[in-house]
Amino acid sequence: MDFPATVILRHRRENLKKCSLRGLEGRSDMRFYSYPIEALPSFEGYVLLDLDAPPLTAADSASGILLLDATWRYAERMRRFVYSAPGLVSRRLPDHFRTAYPRRQEDCLDPERGLASIEALYAAYNILGRDCSGLLEGYHWKDEFLEKNKQFLDS
Repeated sequence: MDFPATVILRHRRENLKKCSLRGLEGRSDMRFYSYPIEALPSFEGYVLLDLDAPPLTAADSASGILLLDATWRYAERMRRFVYSAPGLVSRRLPDHFRTAYPRRQEDCLDPERGLASIEALYAAYNILGRDCSGLLEGYHWKDEFLEKNKQFLDS
């Protein structure tokens, strides 16, 4: 592994039955933490995937990824909290990615662009040139996501 482990900060109220990241907890390239958390580790060299940021590019390939895993309702509070960590920068995924997740929430500003956590992670790994093998294995909408985004993803 030539990059820092991906850090997933999961809200304690995240419904694990619906969580798209289930099954990734044992991967060597992932570290899961539960929010709220007393203190944040250093995120020097990490990028937070965030909708309001410059685009993620291959130039970020040496960076670690910080992904917030929560409903839109809880994610904003978590976002404000993690921005208190020194060294953290934010990046967004390109706007062309589309979700396959059948969203029912009213609090997502752009439901088609608001990717499921696993979709965002897959897209980020793809952009950064990382091995995406197995990321989508347990994801129910895997085929629909790959079909909707095939022109933007490396095979």
